[in-house]
Amino acid sequence: MSTAKKKIISDPASLEALLVLFSRTTEEIISLEEFKKLLLSGRQLRFKYGVDVTAPDLHMGHAVNLWMYRKLQEFGHKVIFLIGDFTTQIGDPSGRNKLRPIIPLEDIRKNTKEFMRQALLVLHKEPAALEIRKNSEWYDKMPVKQLLSLMSMVTHDRLMSRDMFRARIQEGKEIYEHELVYPLLQGYDSVMLKADATIIGSDQLYNEMMGRFFQEKFRQPAQVVITTKITHGLDGKEKQSKSLGNYVGLTFSPREKFGKIMTLLDSLIIEYFKVYTDLSLSDIARIEKDSIPSDPMKAKLRLAWEVVKRYHGETSADQEREWFTNTFSKKETPADIPSISIPATAGTVFDIVRACFSQKEKSNSDIRRLITQRGVTIGDVTPSDPPLKISPLKKGTIIKIGKRHWFRVR
Repeated sequence: MSTAKKKIISDPASLEALLVLFSRTTEEIISLEEFKKLLLSGRQLRFKYGVDVTAPDLHMGHAVNLWMYRKLQEFGHKVIFLIGDFTTQIGDPSGRNKLRPIIPLEDIRKNTKEFMRQALLVLHKEPAALEIRKNSEWYDKMPVKQLLSLMSMVTHDRLMSRDMFRARIQEGKEIYEHELVYPLLQGYDSVMLKADATIIGSDQLYNEMMGRFFQEKFRQPAQVVITTKITHGLDGKEKQSKSLGNYVGLTFSPREKFGKIMTLLDSLIIEYFKVYTDLSLSDIARIEKDSIPSDPMKAKLRLAWEVVKRYHGETSADQEREWFTNTFSKKETPADIPSISIPATAGTVFDIVRACFSQKEKSNSDIRRLITQRGVTIGDVTPSDPPLKISPLKKGTIIKIGKRHWFRVR
């Protein structure tokens, strides 16, 4: 949907529908009355989407905020996508009990490009709906005198009220001066952008409340701060994380997204419907009543379909549901297996599997773990020893890796 000429939607009925939708993913709004007043103002609002580019791999958990920003774009508002290229060099101490390592500038540049590419898989890109900024624009030029002026506005007690600082003191761990400055810089970003509101994870609440504080100091209206819920990963334990493998990446193919959702714990199906799809609450309630008790697999197939549809469209969702059903329910070998050339030097099981993936798709440790857990089948052999030598593969040999990856030797 183009947002280039979209009018500001400010009628009470539409805004109430928006708030109901946001309630599915929102933990807290500071404050709700201020937010309603902004939405009813009829002017285009500026929603700050600030990110430090420490790691460029986004997953569905990160995308919760992105979909909320996208909906606001469709209501006629603008997202200010702020790349924290300067603050990334300092490192946000949120959730950390030790000093965050310094990221080289070259890595920050690379991460910025990849982060933007992934975020723009969800956000509308038209200039009327999106403005991209970097906080190096003002911090690279800020005189020491101005920085000291900012610092003079914030007391030691206010800084020490931050929970992770208190935790470090109690544990006898060091706090470095630049870590104390970080919340001030993130807060001042809101002043520079004249932000009306921001949507964040709850771990960023302290920093964005600092934004409200500075905006009031600089006689700007204080931004509304919306915090979003953190959901469990696919395994029902920690939140989604690449290191734990319990996540669905934004750059995953439709097949990978569908397959990953099908590994979800049954107890999380309804939560995932509410947070990661735009299916109506009445439809979700019907699924919870009719399918979850008797046929959770049916509900999960619908969930996977809804997730793929949201990112890739209905046609892709239909195709992946058919592929999954044929492959796993009917236990058929897929007809659309990609062909692959295996180098003559690939003599071991590990070599063969390594040739099927790029380093980014699967690490060496991932591959070894798959093999030792008997997750690889080559022809009619299911080895468990990565160094095991394999005879030269014949043309047409089928290689199955994990539950969702198939290859045919070319």
